Amino acid sequence: MLVIRLLRVSKKNQPSFKIVVVDKRRSSKSGRFLEEVGFYNPLTKEKVLKADRIKYWLSKGVQPSPTVHNLLIKEKIIEGKKIPKHKKSKKKPASADSASVAKATSAKEAATAGKEEKPEEAKPVPETKPEAKLEAKPPAPVKTMAGKEAAPEGGEPRPEFSGREKPAEKTEPKKE
Repeated sequence: MLVIRLLRVSKKNQPSFKIVVVDKRRSSKSGRFLEEVGFYNPLTKEKVLKADRIKYWLSKGVQPSPTVHNLLIKEKIIEGKKIPKHKKSKKKPASADSASVAKATSAKEAATAGKEEKPEEAKPVPETKPEAKLEAKPPAPVKTMAGKEAAPEGGEPRPEFSGREKPAEKTEPKKE
C-alpha cells in the first residue's frame, strides 16, 4: 500500500521535511521513495506542494498520513475534516461527568427502591499490642577486599589503607 508521508531531511534541531509517496512497508528514512510531491519547513512555515501530483496519487488510492492529511486540508488541496494526530485524554469534560454521574445515581436509586437497605454494622477493631522498644546498636564494621575494617555507614573513613591508594612506603633512615 502506498502512502504520502513526511521524510525528514535536516540537521539536529532544524527540522525540514520532504513530502514523498512511498510504500508503507518501507522505512521513511530509507530514501527509496516513488516521487517527491512537496516540501515543508515547520520553523519558517514554508510549504511547497505539487497539488496536481498529490491529486493524481490520491486518485490512485494512495492514503496520506494524518499529518500530511491535515497539511493538505490547510492548504485547501483536499476537502474534509482534520484528523486528530494526538491521543485524546481519558478525562471527560466536567459537564459530561456530571450528566453521567446523575444517570448512574438515578439508576442505582431505581434498583435499590424495591430492596430494603441494611444498616452497616461496625466491625470490631482488633487490639494491637504495644511494640517492644528496640535498642539501637551501632552498625557492625564492614570488611573490605583487603580484609581490613571499613568505616560503618555514615561514619568517618578509617585512616588505614583502603586498597585504592598505594600505601606509603616505609623507609628506614640510612645508617652512615
